[in-house]
Amino acid sequence: RDEAAIEALRVPDMDRLRYVFDAVSLIRRELAGAVPLIGFSGSPWTLACYMVEGRGSQDYRQIKTMMYARPDLMHRILQVNAEAVAGYLNAQIDAGAQAVMVFDSLGGVLADGAFQAFSLAYTQRVLALLQRTGADGAPVPRIVFTKGGGLWLDDMRALDCEVLGLDWTVNLARARSLVGDVKALQGNI
Repeated sequence: RDEAAIEALRVPDMDRLRYVFDAVSLIRRELAGAVPLIGFSGSPWTLACYMVEGRGSQDYRQIKTMMYARPDLMHRILQVNAEAVAGYLNAQIDAGAQAVMVFDSLGGVLADGAFQAFSLAYTQRVLALLQRTGADGAPVPRIVFTKGGGLWLDDMRALDCEVLGLDWTVNLARARSLVGDVKALQGNI
């Protein structure tokens, strides 16, 4: 929550999470091709919310205060988070994940404009850093889900991913008309 702590942030050593990647490899082996294995991570924005708030929140007052009062600090957190998320997902791909999903579970708490600057831009950064193929040479589809993101489907259409996840608030016909045939749509549960 303070400048010194934020300046000290670094992308973690992925070897410290070796147990996760070992589990991905084991699960992939045990699935024996029966179903694809999807790796996942929270989005840079969602992770930042938990980092700054310390837990879930009703109003996200602390992170929103930082976002508006010190956008430079917020962008620093998000930059580190984007690199960390990409590294984490790439390690899952190396371990055998056949698709990866970025969960922007808290993107919907942002206002229009703030969503594009503090969530969407960093999700795009993650996608740009992701490997396109797995160790087996097969393409690795990328999925992005933003809870409450129906307002920004037109913006999200430009994301460099193959699939957009939708929450229950989104009208599927409207989503398809906004996104076109550019992306697969999933969810709406």
